[in-house]
Amino acid sequence: MNYKLFGPSGLRVSELSLGTLTFGEEMGWGADKAESRRVFDLYAEAGGNFLDTANKYNEGTSEAWTGEFIARERDRFVVATKFSLNMRAGDPNAGGNHRKGIVQSLEASLKRLKTDYVDLYWLHQWDFTTRVEEVMRALDDLVRAGKVLYLGISDAPAWIVAQSNTLAELRGWSAFAGIQIDYSLIERTSERELLPMAKAFGLAVTLWGVVGQGILTGKFHRAADPNAPADTLRAGMAARRITERNLAIAHRVEEIAKEKGCTMTQVAINWARQQGQQMIPIVGARTRAQAKENFGCLAYPLSESELARLDAASRIELGFPHDFLAMPRIISQRFGGTENALENQRPLSHLTHLPR
Repeated sequence: MNYKLFGPSGLRVSELSLGTLTFGEEMGWGADKAESRRVFDLYAEAGGNFLDTANKYNEGTSEAWTGEFIARERDRFVVATKFSLNMRAGDPNAGGNHRKGIVQSLEASLKRLKTDYVDLYWLHQWDFTTRVEEVMRALDDLVRAGKVLYLGISDAPAWIVAQSNTLAELRGWSAFAGIQIDYSLIERTSERELLPMAKAFGLAVTLWGVVGQGILTGKFHRAADPNAPADTLRAGMAARRITERNLAIAHRVEEIAKEKGCTMTQVAINWARQQGQQMIPIVGARTRAQAKENFGCLAYPLSESELARLDAASRIELGFPHDFLAMPRIISQRFGGTENALENQRPLSHLTHLPR
C-alpha cells in the first residue's frame, strides 16, 4: 500500500482508509470482535495505517475495539474519530458541534480508544445551530492542548468549510485539513461545490459510500426484483438509489470488471481512488474475505479509457453557475477572445478533468 500526504499537512496516510463502522453488532449488521480483529490485522499487514471510526459507531464499540487492536503499536496508526452525533437520547447537549459537545465527546472517545490523543478529529455532521467561530476556537483549543493533532469536517456544505478555514487562517487557529463526503459513481453531486472547494484549499478528501450502498457490487441489478429489500441496508439508504440510471451504471462497472478479471467492488473503489491525489476511499468489511477483496483493488488500477467509460456512464450536470461559466461563448466574453493565448495555471473551468 502506498501513502498520501493528508491535505496541506505533512501527515502520511495510506491510500485506503479502514472504515470501522462494522466493528460491533449493535447496529444489526456488523462483525463480532474476532472477525473485526481479522479484518484489522489484514489491513495492517498490507501496510495500512489510516483508521476511521466515530463515537456513535455501534454505540462506542467500534472505538473500544479499535483502541484494543492498536494498543501495542499506537503511534504507528493514524486514528481518526468523530464528534457530533448524540450519545444520550433526550439530552440536547449530548451531541452537536458546540464547545460542550465537542469537549465531552473527545474525552469519552479518548477513554474508549485508550489513548491520550487523536490524530485526526472529524466534525461528523454540521448541526446548523452552532456558530463557526465557536466550533473553530473550541477545536483549536484541543489542538493546542495536544489532545488532537489534525482537524477534518464531514457531511457539511462547501460554504461552511470555506468560511471555517478562512476564519481560522485570519485568526491563527487550526484549520480543517480534509473533508469527508459521500462519493461514488452513482453519487457525484459533490463535484458541484465540495470538490472544487477542496481543490482550491488543498484539502484531502476521504470518501464513504464508494460502492453506492452495495449497488456497485452487483447484488441489486442481478436480483430478480431489485426493489425487494433483502437486508437492513437495502431497506435504508440503498433503497432510494435503486434507479434505472444507477443500475445501468452498475452494468457498466460489471462490463469492465469482467474485462479486467477483477470484481465490481474493486472497479468501484478504484474509480473513486483514481480521481486525484487527495482522494482516499474509506473501505470497510464485515469479513476477512471481504476485506481481502477490497484491499485487492490496488492490483487492478483502471486505465484512462476505462475511467472515461465510467465517467460517461455516470456524469452529472453541474448546473448553474458552473455549466454557464464553462460555455465557450461566455468564456470569450470574459477574455475577449484571448483565452487560448493565456498561459494560465488555473483552468478556465474547474470542470476540466474534475476532480483529477
